Amino acid sequence: MSEVSARAWTRPHDWAEVVIGAVAALSPLWLSTNTAAMWTMVILGALVALDGLVSLAMPGMVYGEGIQVALGVLLFIAPWVMGYSEFNGASWTSWIAGVLTVIAGAAAMPVASAAHRTAGQH
Repeated sequence: MSEVSARAWTRPHDWAEVVIGAVAALSPLWLSTNTAAMWTMVILGALVALDGLVSLAMPGMVYGEGIQVALGVLLFIAPWVMGYSEFNGASWTSWIAGVLTVIAGAAAMPVASAAHRTAGQH
């Protein structure tokens, strides 16, 4: 497993993060939102996707997965904090994308740790 996880652009967890982030960032195109919801989803979604791409390029970067978990939590609480919980589509998108981001980031942590240890042995 560590051989596959140590190669760049091969980890499915990180690809999932890229897709989840892209969906969250682009969702204001088809969802009813206000300005706060739109910018929150665009920015957090783009950060999730960008961190997923960085993790794909550098598979041994363990702290990137911690950042993913933190971004997922922020995405989950955003409807309440940013005041767009009355927009059902935007809220559910934030909640689902947030939970999926936390799950993907947490699931990728052991894989990233193994890749980090493998890279350090060279």
